[in-house]
Amino acid sequence: MHKPRSNARTGARILIDALQGHGLTHAFGVPGESYLAALDAMIGSKIDFLICRQEGGAAMMAEAAGKLTGRPALCFVTRGPGMTNASAGVHVAQQDSTPMILLAGQIPRNFRHREAFQELDAGAVFGTMAKWVVEIDDPSRVPEFVARAVRVATQGRPGPVVITLPEDMLVEEASADDLAAVEPVEISPALADMARLQKLLWAAERPLVIAGGSRWNENAVAALVRCAERFDIPVAASFRRQMLFPNGHDCYAGDLGTGPNPKLAERVKNADLVLVFGARFSEWPSQGYTLLEAPNPGKTLVHIHAGIEELGRIYQPSLAINASPVAFAAALEGVEPPKDIRWREWRKAARADYLAWSEEVPNHPGSVQMGTILRWLREHLPADSILCNGAGNFSAWLHRFYRYPKFGTQLAPLSGSMGYGVPAAVAAKRIHPERTVMAFSGDGDFLMTGQELATAMQYGLAVRLFVIDNNTYGTIRMHQEREYPGRVFGTDLRNPDFAAYARSFGAEGFTIASDKVAVPALEAAFAAKTASVIHVKLDPEAITPTTTLSAIRAKAMGRG
Repeated sequence: MHKPRSNARTGARILIDALQGHGLTHAFGVPGESYLAALDAMIGSKIDFLICRQEGGAAMMAEAAGKLTGRPALCFVTRGPGMTNASAGVHVAQQDSTPMILLAGQIPRNFRHREAFQELDAGAVFGTMAKWVVEIDDPSRVPEFVARAVRVATQGRPGPVVITLPEDMLVEEASADDLAAVEPVEISPALADMARLQKLLWAAERPLVIAGGSRWNENAVAALVRCAERFDIPVAASFRRQMLFPNGHDCYAGDLGTGPNPKLAERVKNADLVLVFGARFSEWPSQGYTLLEAPNPGKTLVHIHAGIEELGRIYQPSLAINASPVAFAAALEGVEPPKDIRWREWRKAARADYLAWSEEVPNHPGSVQMGTILRWLREHLPADSILCNGAGNFSAWLHRFYRYPKFGTQLAPLSGSMGYGVPAAVAAKRIHPERTVMAFSGDGDFLMTGQELATAMQYGLAVRLFVIDNNTYGTIRMHQEREYPGRVFGTDLRNPDFAAYARSFGAEGFTIASDKVAVPALEAAFAAKTASVIHVKLDPEAITPTTTLSAIRAKAMGRG
């Protein structure tokens, strides 16, 4: 009879040891009976497991943690509905190119294919949104699969990995050797690519850089800043990636997202060389593929991306460079600017356009002016504050008027997933308790994951949560007025008192119903020792910073 090796452990213990060995210690989840053995194995481990109130919130927390750290965070959920609830966060990780690992309990191995209680085919459900979906049915192979999961999640274009864990596998004993920690491969550009890039830049008259994507760090951002200064070149941020270039810098030209500066959009069209650095430049930043035509952009396009499959996927570039942002940014140090920089006025005009667009928040209908709130935030938030937001028209105020000063200060979903802001703020405050963390949410947006305020309170996380309340699903209402003017249906909301809601959790609650109370409420909310909710009652007419619902309706009806 074969004698077990001395390192025999349960599958659950092997799993937790493997995760710790790779430095994966940030975990979020909702408990389930299908992975009780893994929960038990976490006791006394280095894994910091936050108990959440719904799997969608837990998965979004894990995604946000992956954005902040560049390493896969963990989300633990149970089988069936636990997995499907978590799919919202998995989809965010896919579209945002964020490393993340979802670990889901699963039915016992001998119950498969009988539609047992909460049985679910994870490969069929997650196969189109995860980079890899795998079930571990042999505890001795856990270290192998965990190491591979880390590599898949972090290398090339990062993304989510889904691992299912049959509950009987987790309690089965096996011998397995732990593996060394995995570090993702940094893909460096070829010298020939950098030489060709220099020639293309020297030949340009109106160059523009667009920074986006993931796998950045502070060093890469600093290298890009140095390059922009040497070339005196304008740099724009892709959708919800403003933190990739300091917004206060003279080379910063603004962001390409929802409702971008029309002058910046025109500048992309007029540029004779566009260098897309790290971003896919898909539907939103390209404004429906209109700023650059697909597949032929009609101009010199240099596309740098860590995922080789993304090069030529949408646009056929003049120069495609398969490189990670950190490695490419380092290589930029060797690219020399021309002796005669012909585009200095082009860069100055780009900066002037951005300042004019973002400097002063215009007045809008209603007793509360968003300008008062945004000016206070710009003047009082520490430079390392982390600003989170979900999805909706309310986010346009933040993206347009707040100036992100440095890397690691923005958490926002490229996928446009509602409900992202609150979980992201909870995760950020857990990872960086010393930093100011706030979330901007709409009223519909907030109530999709607002119950995670309970998680913040349970762990003493003093997050600042804005609820921009206009009693409607604002983005959908805007489109409804444009397409079916005067025929409002299915978009009105009747909301609770969000300040009272906050107090019911033991948090602080504040209401801003008029401009005169805005500053005192903000001061008190940010001074609170515990989590605070700031309920901002915004007139529904103030649907965006540049227009009103009435104007949209009138134009659609031919009267504008």
